Amino acid sequence: MLKITVVTSEDSGLCPVRNVLANVTGKWSSLILLSLEIGPLRFSEIKRTIGDITQRVLTENLRSLERDGYITRTVRPGPPVEVSYALTSMGANLVGILAPLVLWAEQSFDAVMTQRKQFDSLK
Repeated sequence: MLKITVVTSEDSGLCPVRNVLANVTGKWSSLILLSLEIGPLRFSEIKRTIGDITQRVLTENLRSLERDGYITRTVRPGPPVEVSYALTSMGANLVGILAPLVLWAEQSFDAVMTQRKQFDSLK
């Protein structure tokens, strides 16, 4: 079994699940990384690709992903100034790992929705 149990709060900072995976498996982080799979995109293109993300949330998540080394931010002087985001090799590697999970989610969607309806009808 994978080690996921910690005893102290100090140990939690050393736990890969809590420290690394929690930052990349959130809804927005995953969607941002997956949107960059096709290549570098500007901020507005990422926002348009995802659709239902606010500008503030997108900005926060882009900064977090850049901080952890999954994406790069490139600024090209203008006019107009152009800022684009791209996957790093570590980010591309992570997208390769996320892709099967995304495929599984797509294939399992109907079964999950059916199960939810059955569960909810029992209450």
